[in-house]
Amino acid sequence: MKINHKNNYIQKIGLIALCSGLFVLPACKKSFLDVDPQAQQPAVTFWKSADDATKAVNSIYAILRSNDNTGFPAIAIESVGGDDAEKGSDPNDATYYNSYNDFSVTATEGQLQGFWNGQYKNINLCNQVLDNVPNISMDASLKARYLAEAKFVRAYSYFRLVRAYGDVPLRLNVPKDASEFNIPRTPKAQVYAAIEKDLNDAAAVLPQSYPSADIGRATKGAALALHAKVAMYQQKWADVLSYTNTVMTLGYDLFPNYEQGFRLNNENNIESVFEIQCEIIPSIAGSATSQYSQIQGVRGTVAGYGLNVPTATLAAAYEPGDVRRDATIIFRGETTPQGDPIPVTVPNPMYSQKPYVPFNLINTSFNQGAQQNVRVMRFAEVLLMNAEAANELGNTALAKTSLNRVRARARGGVAGVLPDVTSNDKEVLRQAIWKERFVELAMEYDRYFDVIRQGRAATVFGPLGWKANKNEVWPIPSNEIDISAGTLTQNPGY
Repeated sequence: MKINHKNNYIQKIGLIALCSGLFVLPACKKSFLDVDPQAQQPAVTFWKSADDATKAVNSIYAILRSNDNTGFPAIAIESVGGDDAEKGSDPNDATYYNSYNDFSVTATEGQLQGFWNGQYKNINLCNQVLDNVPNISMDASLKARYLAEAKFVRAYSYFRLVRAYGDVPLRLNVPKDASEFNIPRTPKAQVYAAIEKDLNDAAAVLPQSYPSADIGRATKGAALALHAKVAMYQQKWADVLSYTNTVMTLGYDLFPNYEQGFRLNNENNIESVFEIQCEIIPSIAGSATSQYSQIQGVRGTVAGYGLNVPTATLAAAYEPGDVRRDATIIFRGETTPQGDPIPVTVPNPMYSQKPYVPFNLINTSFNQGAQQNVRVMRFAEVLLMNAEAANELGNTALAKTSLNRVRARARGGVAGVLPDVTSNDKEVLRQAIWKERFVELAMEYDRYFDVIRQGRAATVFGPLGWKANKNEVWPIPSNEIDISAGTLTQNPGY
């Protein structure tokens, strides 16, 4: 059953002035706010009580559903570069996405700045919690948990940055004076080390689960699973195996019905390791900020803009009988499992089904589908990371067990389709696991970086314009270099 209040803490975060001088660097603009200034609490009276700590931590979760984190910039940086997604919509709509599709993007393109800003806003909110909450007199265990939650989100944000840009400025405290604002890029190895430290700290404190009012907060499983993913990008296979083995003992499982697992009434289900919590709360004007579903909704219907659509390559990648194909792709002319007819006149032949909200549940007074949670990490990915690590370390039996567990659900209970992978050949298994990641995690903002870390980008993306020794990362936003007066340097080739 869906918890309609989507956790009590989400209702509270609409009251937080996310961009007052209290929470964000002085460069932050008031236009970022959706909250009436009269509701803002002056910084001088803040950081005094446990309630202040709660508000500050809640603000971290609130900003995760912002456009910079899940909307237009995130789609540009994390999705349309992959071969599972392309721009879509009408030809003249959001044409800047074309430069990510064909890798012609330059450092002045605005979505680069939006994504950069989004991650550093997250980090700044986390740093303010980590700098100030330790000095508040409050319950010690709650204080420790709040600090762990902030470290988890900071690690998540830095992971997104280092994947996208390579070396990035590593800021682990709020600047105390002007001299601490302009800092150079930190080598990515040091950024990864800081991410791993935060995740170790978080996993040691975070609970395995929460009561219903707090479902959606970061858990021990989320910290361990994210750590496994961070380790995977560094090819630390023993760590990946260790962390995923532990997560596999924490009570997660695959949700039986793949398509239903993405619907509103099954948010935060048994497969969910971490979701960005989204909701429409009419009484809080700043609560319904997510554009995740709206941007990707079927154009030509009530659903949205029709951007970030599946590719023909993705549609052709599924094996016969794989239920994930129809659960991932809305086809022009079909009727969805929820009964929505998709007109044959819509501009694109395919749309993403994972962000889909049934038309009768769309509230047109807000962003379409603003109540749809964003699935950041699912147990299926934990199993596939476990399979990949086991294979790399020579544990063929475990690799096949974890891989075939994911494939079994994709059969949809139909015998004779998607047979188990039985090969004991390491390279054959590696390719099978990579293929399974492609179809299982399609349109979930991972494919582009997956192919790069696998060392296959020149082959997979080369025909689209991808160039080695350049497109492994995106350009640093030119404005960041300009305002740093040269302290920040540009990535090679840009």
